[in-house]
Amino acid sequence: MSNEKNTRVSLLGLGAMGSALAVAVLDAGYPTTVWNRSPGKAGALVERGAVATGSVRDAVAAADVVIACLYDAASVHETLDPVVDQLAGRTLINVTTTSPDQSREIAAWAAGHGIEYLDGGIMAIPSMIGRPGSSILYSGSAAVFEQHRPLLDLWGESAYFGEDAGVASLYDLALLSGMYVMFAGFMHGAAMVAPAGVSAGAFAERASAWIAAMTGSLGQLAAVIDGGDYTVDGQQSLEFSSLDDIIAASAAQGISTEVIDVVQNLIQRQIDAGYGKEAFPRIIESIKHPA
Repeated sequence: MSNEKNTRVSLLGLGAMGSALAVAVLDAGYPTTVWNRSPGKAGALVERGAVATGSVRDAVAAADVVIACLYDAASVHETLDPVVDQLAGRTLINVTTTSPDQSREIAAWAAGHGIEYLDGGIMAIPSMIGRPGSSILYSGSAAVFEQHRPLLDLWGESAYFGEDAGVASLYDLALLSGMYVMFAGFMHGAAMVAPAGVSAGAFAERASAWIAAMTGSLGQLAAVIDGGDYTVDGQQSLEFSSLDDIIAASAAQGISTEVIDVVQNLIQRQIDAGYGKEAFPRIIESIKHPA
């Protein structure tokens, strides 16, 4: 057994994600202690070799590395503030979903108490942990990231974004924003065709291939945005990108146009400002500069 696998790990929070993280750590042979606020969730992990404890203090005392996978930033403090003296000199890896500012606040709190801190954003659902496609974004202590990289890599592809503890969370939430808007767009389309007797499942078969093909153009959009020249040849103009027909068809189907209205408003603001002949990626200027 390597020195790294002699690292004692305690995992706080045994929801679906916390349990998935714990399984990966246990199966890799790390000495593992688990804790959850409500009892009864540790049985399967104990069968795999975990030690369950009803005390946060005991869980922290048993660990070199403490992994927090809790509900929110408030629950991190509620759980760890009473044992901050015990955490001093240990490593805390926090993969609880928090805002960038909350991540920075927790990092400052940790630094003030002699705790080595790494913040993580999980880009996966529990069933993906340890499988292809799972990735975890980290920021905070570079030393912690490098020292415990074998542990972190158990969960998915590990990516490090620097010492600013808020950047991983920022990246995480930015990626999720793209996902949720995409899902909303799919649901809008499914609602459009539903009155014609098309099931969501049938629509999904068409939408999956179409959306996957369109994601191939993200690099081209990014190149235009980063170049700052929206007059580049080969890009669809804002005037041509008007969504009026989609809005009219949606209204005719008796459904809400709210999802499409958002994008149309971003387009229209740039047209009204005199940029109608420029490329569609220019709507990022509407997003970066709120009305």
